[in-house]
Amino acid sequence: MIPLLLASSLAACSLGGAPAVEVLDGSTLVIELGGTYVEAPAPSVLGRLTGDETEPFLGLLSMFTRAERDDRIANVVIRIEPLGLGWGKADEVRAAILRLRAAGRRTVAHIEIQGFSANKELYVASAADEIFVTPGSTLPLVGLAAEYIFLGGLWDKLGIDFDVAKAGRYKSAVEVYTEKGMSEDARAMADSLLDDTYERFVAALADGRELSVAEVEAAIDTGAVRNQQLESLGLIDGESHLDELLSRLDAPILWPGDYASVDPEQIGFDAEIEIALIYGTGAVVQGGDSGSFLSGESVFASATISRAIVGAAEDPNIAAIILRIDSPGGSALASEIIWRAISRAKEAGKPVIVSMSDVAASGGYYVASAADVIVADPGTLTGSIGVFAIRPVLGGLFDKLDIGIESVTRGRHADFLLSGEKLSPAALARLQTSVSDTYQLFLSRVADGRNMKIEDVNAVGQGRVWTGAQALEVGLVDELGGIYTAARRAKMAIGLDPETDVFLVPYPRPATFQEQVFDALSSASASALQPNFELPEPLGELAHWARVLPTGSPLLVPPMMIEIR
Repeated sequence: MIPLLLASSLAACSLGGAPAVEVLDGSTLVIELGGTYVEAPAPSVLGRLTGDETEPFLGLLSMFTRAERDDRIANVVIRIEPLGLGWGKADEVRAAILRLRAAGRRTVAHIEIQGFSANKELYVASAADEIFVTPGSTLPLVGLAAEYIFLGGLWDKLGIDFDVAKAGRYKSAVEVYTEKGMSEDARAMADSLLDDTYERFVAALADGRELSVAEVEAAIDTGAVRNQQLESLGLIDGESHLDELLSRLDAPILWPGDYASVDPEQIGFDAEIEIALIYGTGAVVQGGDSGSFLSGESVFASATISRAIVGAAEDPNIAAIILRIDSPGGSALASEIIWRAISRAKEAGKPVIVSMSDVAASGGYYVASAADVIVADPGTLTGSIGVFAIRPVLGGLFDKLDIGIESVTRGRHADFLLSGEKLSPAALARLQTSVSDTYQLFLSRVADGRNMKIEDVNAVGQGRVWTGAQALEVGLVDELGGIYTAARRAKMAIGLDPETDVFLVPYPRPATFQEQVFDALSSASASALQPNFELPEPLGELAHWARVLPTGSPLLVPPMMIEIR
């Protein structure tokens, strides 16, 4: 097991085995930021050997933390390429850059991007002392936008109908399937999310570039697309190639791969206490995580995560638990099972702190509500306290395809089980009863966990999605921040000084090499039987949900495809 050291509330990964690197006083560290980062442990040795290039988000943050602690580092250049981050992770990277500045490091962002949107890249870069852009890059500053796709017309053409039951006026996930446009309630929620994100985006640029909010808003409304325009508006400092920038800094250069091999003890890390770090990533599903490290798809599996939580609670070496959630929810029953595991950990005397990443909504929030403390990034999407069930009716499709369908039933209400016809009013009422009961349980779980009245939870529930900043205002989270803040709250919960270094120990335990080999062979056999193609979006995302979640069961999922860019 490779421990993760926590310094001033953030982790640094001790890799070991790599050759020693000499860090000279006054060095410049280059941190490369680009692509997608996952909320998961680092890939195993076998995974790396077989081409797994997954980049754990915590590994990225640890690089910033080392530089923050290491007084031999004078300059940090953040090389920014196109990012696959949500606004929650973008908040955490931005905060990490600000901590570098507070520690006395000169920070320079260098952006290399050409595309229709660079909002998150500019948002992150605005935390640095200076921002330079590679000649030929394009950073259109035109504002933020969110686009929602509705497939109701497509299903009409295919002859597919749906039976729907839901609890929560904002529980608009079903609209993706059943409607051709946005309901009034869904539009009000979408406007609220976009308003909050835009306000924070503008405030960050204004603060980072020492401009007024009015100046940034005016700059956005000019629709600047040329780097020279951005420079004249004060949003960047100019154009430069990376090698030219590094030459001007005139200091020894450290690249990320080399700096990662530096022993944390060299820069003062001294940890003794262990805190379990458990990842809840992907759709909340019932059962164990049957995915392989080769599959590239994570699920928030109730049996696997529950065992990890209870195991950490029973481990005498573990002082507290951090559950890092990056999940839009899923199965209601699976969420309840994980909720119970957190309750058991608390009963065993182990504090449980939830750290929300980009998304911790619906079933993800259900799980989080059991924790002692909930920490969310300002840009996290959370809440969505509501329930729905959707059941496809395929009779019209069968007619179009000239497919015959007959049914034979026993029992007065057995038509509840058929897919060829719409449910009778009585059967639909039964489905609604199941959904309503699940919603009441959801409300009671949140009320108990957050020490709120059920009617107050219902007022901020109704399926409505909130940003982390909004969720703090309505009492759904305790503090804004990332895993840095969550670790500080965990240390406070066990009576440690917030500045104490601790180990973050990944749970469940890493697989042995033999288990990894067996898993690889099993995955290879299974993948050989599956078609190797990808559907275009949004059909790919819909197919994913259809694969991992049970149709007709109460589901805890927010409106899908929320992306502000």
